[in-house]
Amino acid sequence: MSRSAIQTLSVARVIGDVVDNFNPSVKMTVIYNNPDKQVCNGYEFMPSNILSKPRVDIGGEDMRTSYTLIMVDPDAPSPSDPYLKEHLHWIVTDIPGTTNVSFGKEIVSYEAPKPVVGIHRFVFILFKQRGRQTVRAPALRDCFNTRTFSQDNNLGLPVAIVYFNAQRETAARSRRSN
Repeated sequence: MSRSAIQTLSVARVIGDVVDNFNPSVKMTVIYNNPDKQVCNGYEFMPSNILSKPRVDIGGEDMRTSYTLIMVDPDAPSPSDPYLKEHLHWIVTDIPGTTNVSFGKEIVSYEAPKPVVGIHRFVFILFKQRGRQTVRAPALRDCFNTRTFSQDNNLGLPVAIVYFNAQRETAARSRRSN
């Protein structure tokens, strides 16, 4: 991840609202299959195209290194009043490096983004685990806190982050995107 990618995350307040400043060290690729479209920082996705969980490929050191992936919406229910932030959309743990999330353990099932008001950021955060460990699933999806989760599960700072934007589809926009 380049210096400009970190600046993009800072300008979009992903660094600050969701995580602290970090040093990216692992390549992570997120691709939604309807149609095949890679997530890049700040790109907009239509909610109708992100109903199914994406393919997430992890670079990493080797298959002996494990990772935890979290997906959150820090703008729930509305960017102007995000009192439910962060809304948790997905957690997968024990993902072996150099593979993808399908080899991990899904502890919170994927919930498709459905923004109601405003433009929401949906953030994928990858943590390197300290060996095989038990990562506890949170009790609730609303008011999740990535920093607290990381501390409680001894995950440290993220090793990769990417985010996209989405907003509610109007009927006209939905018809045009099909």
